[in-house]
Amino acid sequence: MMRKDSKQRGFVFKSYNAPSQTPFETLFEIFKELITYTSGDFDEAIEWLRELDKEYQITTDEYTIEDFIEDLKQKGFLKEEIDPDGNGALSITAKTERAIRQQALDQIFGQIKRSGQGNHRSKSPGLGDEHTGDFRSYQFGDALDKVSITESLKNAQINHGISNFTLDENDLVVEETLHKSQMSTVLMIDISHSMILYGEDRITPAKKVAMALAELITTRYPKDTLDILVFGNDAWPIAIKDLPYLKVGPYHTNTVAGLELAMDLLRRKRNTNKQIFMITDGKPSCLKLPNGEYFKDSFGLNPTITNTCYMMAQQARRLHIPITTFMIAKDDYLMQFVREFTHANQGKAFYTGLKGLGEMIFEDYETNRKKRIRG
Repeated sequence: MMRKDSKQRGFVFKSYNAPSQTPFETLFEIFKELITYTSGDFDEAIEWLRELDKEYQITTDEYTIEDFIEDLKQKGFLKEEIDPDGNGALSITAKTERAIRQQALDQIFGQIKRSGQGNHRSKSPGLGDEHTGDFRSYQFGDALDKVSITESLKNAQINHGISNFTLDENDLVVEETLHKSQMSTVLMIDISHSMILYGEDRITPAKKVAMALAELITTRYPKDTLDILVFGNDAWPIAIKDLPYLKVGPYHTNTVAGLELAMDLLRRKRNTNKQIFMITDGKPSCLKLPNGEYFKDSFGLNPTITNTCYMMAQQARRLHIPITTFMIAKDDYLMQFVREFTHANQGKAFYTGLKGLGEMIFEDYETNRKKRIRG
């Protein structure tokens, strides 16, 4: 319905009509976008909504912004809290956070057909737990509970006739099954200051991709695990519910700290298949030294920092953890760093803008899971 103009602080509407939507639904769609851009700041989001209303006449005398706010309260999307000064303040609820993640999922992965079982499948048939609809002859060692009674009786009737009914081993048919696989993923998001520099908001698309991936995994692939971490001067994990509130800080880029935390998180997972996705737009420019001090270099590629990154990539490779880097920049020297980093890990890299980032991450997520199945 709308998009944020990257050249100026404002929003531009696309021509879109949804006559079946109620006034609340129309405003709620816009509100969810605004609350994402404002990192969960309700007052700022409503301020923007009022400005949009003045320009595009979204509301009517019968249904105003105040009516919309009251509906948000009544429907459980808003809660009132007391700020440190003792004043009441409105903030979004967990129900709103879930609605924002669902909207991100619909926007980014909307073309995906949801499966009934909600689990990935390996390409290899065998003694799995998901039916494929394909049949083969019984072989010695096949479990009896895999025998298709209906198909086996049909074969017996064909082979021996109804009048002289017998059932032998040659009549038995087994249905092929597929193993359901499980994947543990860590998504690393760069929150260094460059993610909002040069008039381009890069953190919001990265945040929306994370919300969509989180919603996809928790609803469609509940046996998978997803950990999300952010990295600036340091790295720390964040909860899925914290994603709408994520902001860029005045940080350098400590890629090593992010990788160390990602591998530590994955070591604790029992799943065989593990992977790291890293969304970043800049070069590694920070390293925490053993004495606790930070070594920073914003000019060019510092060999001390980059060599440590390569060592981390090799360590992840030894742990059978592929790293897929989504580099939101196309400077030649940065691309060269990513190429060497990817070679050290034997992972993958995408040099991409913001458009299509979500689709690329989903496709790679599916591909990696299918490739890394182990029996």
